[in-house]
Amino acid sequence: MTNTTTPLPRQARSAPNAAAIAACRSLLKDSIARIETDSAAIFSAWEGEIARPEFRAGAENLAFYLAARQYDLTRLQSSLSVLGLSSLGRAESHLRLSLAAVGATLDGLSGLPATWPDPCELEAGLVQTTLDQTLFFGDFPGGYNTRIMVTMPPQGATDPRFVDDLVDAGASCFRINCAHDGPEAWSAMIGNIRASASKAHRHCPVLMDIAGPKCRIESVDRPGTRLFRGDRFRLMTEPGRSHKKMPSITITFPDIITRLHSGLQVWIDDGKIGARVVEIIDGGAVLEVTVAADKGKKLRPEKGINFPAIDLEIEHLTPADLAVLPFVATHADIVGCSFVQRPQDIRGLTAALRQHRGDQPSQPLLLKIETALAVRNLPRLIVQAGSHQPVAVMIARGDLAMEVGAERLSEAQEEILWLCEAAHIPVVWATQVLETLLKTGAPSRAEVTDAAMGQRAECIMLNKGPYIGEAIRFLAGILRRMDRHQFKKTARLSALTSWRGPQPL
Repeated sequence: MTNTTTPLPRQARSAPNAAAIAACRSLLKDSIARIETDSAAIFSAWEGEIARPEFRAGAENLAFYLAARQYDLTRLQSSLSVLGLSSLGRAESHLRLSLAAVGATLDGLSGLPATWPDPCELEAGLVQTTLDQTLFFGDFPGGYNTRIMVTMPPQGATDPRFVDDLVDAGASCFRINCAHDGPEAWSAMIGNIRASASKAHRHCPVLMDIAGPKCRIESVDRPGTRLFRGDRFRLMTEPGRSHKKMPSITITFPDIITRLHSGLQVWIDDGKIGARVVEIIDGGAVLEVTVAADKGKKLRPEKGINFPAIDLEIEHLTPADLAVLPFVATHADIVGCSFVQRPQDIRGLTAALRQHRGDQPSQPLLLKIETALAVRNLPRLIVQAGSHQPVAVMIARGDLAMEVGAERLSEAQEEILWLCEAAHIPVVWATQVLETLLKTGAPSRAEVTDAAMGQRAECIMLNKGPYIGEAIRFLAGILRRMDRHQFKKTARLSALTSWRGPQPL
């Protein structure tokens, strides 16, 4: 259905900005022609994979968005803004239609017949995202749109009233980390979640997060060694004789060490230790600490270790992952894919889950984006997963910050939000949200602002902590306030309350 108008009156056609309108119209037509050609090529590579009709519109819009963002469109934006038209800065979910709407307006201003898109068509992407938001992250708890995901602590298996309190506080969905606990505890957690949701007349999905191939410190020959800036340590392929002056560590994927070279940056424990390779030695490498707190930082087994400059070409499913898949395939509402990097990782995971699903449909997948390679492959990951089952994305900012660099993290998380909106899929804002509040009971000012920024995603994840109930309520309050003022990139001009009534002298 379209909305058609007749040409504007003669006086409008003779407006003094006619030349500007004509130039802008020409620029827009040229831009659309280039984008249409490029997007057709992108989509043709995906089309044969798409088995879900519900995903096709999102894939088409994603292809168009990717094609458009290959170009610098700032000149077009400026030309449109001067004429009082949309600058296209909030058109991720319907870019082709937004360009068509702007083109129709320029046609009308030029005295030509103009046809605008049906407004319902512009809302279709948002409608699909909202449907999947409820599927992945639960029902609308009232007062705010962004859902709250909670990582279940061990107490969730033993204390049903604790889970009742989390649901009552505003939790909408629950994450079980398969790297911890086991099937007996997971079964108890799921039973308590289902019971609490039923009592509250709520839909609270259970996400089971498969650990994936996270590289960790496997052994430290001098446990508790505290490193300071300038200290050196050895990274070895296997344990051996201790060195007189330097501690030695091994990692869970020793083959990575063969790809190290001098100058390469390494991060340990979510960036609490930064080190640079200074020497390649027999069976390993020597690293010098470049980042550490003034009081130093201890080397400990099980802490994560990141190699940002190396694309880790390792098997996505570890033996530990394969061992938990039978339980996950039969109990989880949503499957979390940690450290997914390549389309073949998704194909391997879905094939492995299918072996335990029987005739049941494929489970929705939550792709955790944690490496630079995953960021580069994100469009292909979305298409691979979304073509066969519902898909959402988690911005896992802990490892991602180490992989892309802390300076680029804010840019990367924005780009992921935009790309997922273009694909009509929901997003989780995750890692260390309100971490100080969770651990100490008092939030820092910076993390309050971070939580408010997360309101633009469909869900925010909170981790475990002794103040989890308080953190849920605090976050719910932030979301209620911010939802009045912001939706995605659009500012809502709701009434301001800070200056209502007589003002003080």
